[in-house]
Amino acid sequence: MSLRMYDLAGADPAVRFSPYCWRIKMALAHKGLSVETIPWRFTEKDKIAFSGQGLVPVLQDGDKVLHDSWAIAEYLDATYPDRPLLMDGAQGRALANFARHWVQNAVSGILLKAVLMDIHAVIDERDKAYFRESREKRVGMRMEDFVIAPDAAQAQLKTVLSPLRALVQEQRFINGAAPAFADYCVFGAFMWARNVSAAKLLDEADPVHAWQERMLDLHDGLARKSPRGCA
Repeated sequence: MSLRMYDLAGADPAVRFSPYCWRIKMALAHKGLSVETIPWRFTEKDKIAFSGQGLVPVLQDGDKVLHDSWAIAEYLDATYPDRPLLMDGAQGRALANFARHWVQNAVSGILLKAVLMDIHAVIDERDKAYFRESREKRVGMRMEDFVIAPDAAQAQLKTVLSPLRALVQEQRFINGAAPAFADYCVFGAFMWARNVSAAKLLDEADPVHAWQERMLDLHDGLARKSPRGCA
């Protein structure tokens, strides 16, 4: 078994911040699978051309090549069913599917407004023109006009995170007593912000902050030990 994953990196190759790659790094650790992560940058499309597309994560498992975090998670459970499951049965899959759609549609947009310029600051110089052009096309305006102050983002997040807050006040993880892929889908977005920005986006008294701290400590502190590109 030889697993390799192409993982989005900043100018410093140790700084890894893709929310989708973090989903899979946590998923692999959850299953006790070792992986070699290969730093990849936005403009290095040629390096992953063998996957038939241009986005990470890209996972190689022997001769098998996979992309898309959801497809990778399904593959890991199907291929390694003897190891802890990421989505246990139909209900576990449904919960994870809800979590990935909720974070993408309700949370990620606010985080993007908070950290877009921070991402631009930590990426490689070769990526900056591409990043600016592609993100400004996506948001329909200059990056500088799109971003909001950290306190404004924190206020918006406080409202949007209400369902998660209520849940993790009652149980330790989204999945229940122990984490699973539903947690990793949401946590990936928080790692995206954490590894590029020093902005305080969660109040320390917020139960979501306590959940994030528990997530950071999982798997021998895998996420907490991850180098950050911010002060």
